Amino acid sequence: MNPYQRYLLPRLVNCVCGSSAICHQRGLVVPAARGRVLEIGFGSGLNLPFYDPSRVEWIWALEPSLQMRALAAPSVASSGLDVRMLDLPGEALPLPDRSVDTVVVTFTLCTIPDVEAALAQMRRVLRRDGRLLFCEHGASPDADVRRWQDRLNGIWRPLAGGCNLNREIAPLIRAAGFQIDELHNAYLHATPRFAGYITWGSARPDGS
Repeated sequence: MNPYQRYLLPRLVNCVCGSSAICHQRGLVVPAARGRVLEIGFGSGLNLPFYDPSRVEWIWALEPSLQMRALAAPSVASSGLDVRMLDLPGEALPLPDRSVDTVVVTFTLCTIPDVEAALAQMRRVLRRDGRLLFCEHGASPDADVRRWQDRLNGIWRPLAGGCNLNREIAPLIRAAGFQIDELHNAYLHATPRFAGYITWGSARPDGS
């Protein structure tokens, strides 16, 4: 890991992902979490203020980055929530089948190397009546914007810690065996369109 990845990138990601526009999006999905929650890509704990403590039993916080876990420590300590850190990658969740009531994934599916395997793991650990709550940026349906996403992705990915601009979020979720119950799309306010097309909503395991 080079100095940029070790020292600067975690703070840059924390700053960008803590913007007012992105925090507004977090507030649209995270409060619906209930029971035993698994948050994929916990980062610096930016979702913590949006959880409803009366609905959440505890949070398994999956974050493989040591630097991000260090940034999260003060927020975890002051949150009043029972947060249980996991440091394995999302493709290898160390939890039993059907042990989770809610999976929360916000601005993370863009970065996971094997996103299909990670989504399969999320489906495995969700209870039959559980919910996947998601809010992600990804591929735009507008041809001009999508062309720029495809052009810039090779430059953007190494600078942004593996983030991809052009992943198809809803199709990825459906292909992993989820049925989407609620789906919304919009461009983030005051954000370049190539990085600001947002998909959010909720899904449940097919057959539940």
